[in-house]
Amino acid sequence: MTVRTGSEYLASLRDDREVWMQGERIQDVTEAQGLARGAHALASFIDKQHEEAHRNLLTYEEDGERHPISFLMPRTADDVRRRGAAFHEWARWSNGMFGRTPDYKNASVMAFAGAADFLNEGSVEVTNAIDFAANMRNYYQMARHADLALTHTLVNPQFNAERVRQGLSSPEVALQAVRETDAGVIVTGARLLATLGPLANDIEVFPSTLLKAAEANIPFALAFTIPIATPGIRLICRDTYDGGKSAFDAPLASRFEEMDAVVIFDNVLVPWERLFMYRDPLLCNRAFAETNAVVHMMHQVACGKLAKAEFIVGLLCAMAQASGKDKDMNVKGQIAEAMWVAETVRALLFAAEQQPERDRWGLWIPQRRPLDTSRNLFPRLYPKLVETVQLLGSSSLMATPCEADFGGAIADDVNRYFELTNLGAKDRVALFRLAHDVAVSGFGSRQVLYERFFFGPQNIMASIYYDLYDKDEMMDRVTTLLNQA
Repeated sequence: MTVRTGSEYLASLRDDREVWMQGERIQDVTEAQGLARGAHALASFIDKQHEEAHRNLLTYEEDGERHPISFLMPRTADDVRRRGAAFHEWARWSNGMFGRTPDYKNASVMAFAGAADFLNEGSVEVTNAIDFAANMRNYYQMARHADLALTHTLVNPQFNAERVRQGLSSPEVALQAVRETDAGVIVTGARLLATLGPLANDIEVFPSTLLKAAEANIPFALAFTIPIATPGIRLICRDTYDGGKSAFDAPLASRFEEMDAVVIFDNVLVPWERLFMYRDPLLCNRAFAETNAVVHMMHQVACGKLAKAEFIVGLLCAMAQASGKDKDMNVKGQIAEAMWVAETVRALLFAAEQQPERDRWGLWIPQRRPLDTSRNLFPRLYPKLVETVQLLGSSSLMATPCEADFGGAIADDVNRYFELTNLGAKDRVALFRLAHDVAVSGFGSRQVLYERFFFGPQNIMASIYYDLYDKDEMMDRVTTLLNQA
């Protein structure tokens, strides 16, 4: 069996990676305050794949070995639905609050490997004759057998906004190839934002922003994977949202801090065998769409957003029931709107999985349009879900004593004055501290920001959606009506 255990995953993080947080270098990410509990939460998820109740749902057998089903190349329509069921199960364990579980990037690597011939379609010659397709297939096999946890970076930091508007990268800060050696390409610059970066094994560095087909952009056109512990790679973490509070006081932040980091590449050697695209801006621009990697990634994301929306509905209902407000027509109407969000995401996911298509690479993919609709809607709807938690919770989101108060000198006061009609004081405080972690805390605010920009700025995403939408038949109907005598 190649599916790792949680302890094997944690052991793989104890290497020479250079991770910085709050001005200090972290010696062991599995033990560091602010990172450790997120690492151990992910390890517990990995262990679930070995449980009898989850083994067949989450893994598949091939050549006598078992692998995470997120690596499965879907050869049938049923494989698409099997993958979706596994994605949703993974997301349920954190209720969608741990966004960068390994199945997300596994879906990307699988898609690129399944469509690897695309990578040899480039027209740019390089110093070394590189079989990019073979590189990708080999990496997929290695990642699958080692059961790696991957992160990715897609965006260059912005130095000159005008260059960005022109479709050009800023050489002062952007990741770029600076020279070639017999062993590979030397790269320098920065990328953001690597969610799970400090807790991943490898980093996938692919382009996502459109690169103008200009000679000035050639050094920035590259795609590769490389271990986080590679010399010259530094990760600069944001502030942690896990402040060391108990699971009672911070039920989400204490468990699901996945950390985001800016990645610095300081003359890093990328071996030739780890390169998948190089010096070809147009090929880079086509990659995610033409390999259908974006569709497979959207599939995993839609499953995660469904789990998250379901959780918010459950939280709102529990809050209303605890206070007796579930009899109030206005409150029921507010919560019904949250239910509509969950059911909309569910319906779009169902439509995508029930109408899969076979692509030119021989793989089955969910239908894109429903998934594209979901990924455009959810960034707009999630902040509204959080606002509903705030409106329903009101001052109860702030007037919450901590766990220690129930065992201290004021325990009698806390138990008396924080009781609700349908819920005892301690259970009430626990529930509303959870709501606080969703809607008020730094952890919760980061979740809102994360959802707003998960796939990119909303105006750009909407514009792309418009361009891809099959509009002709609908416009023809308008023309037909206008031309009727």
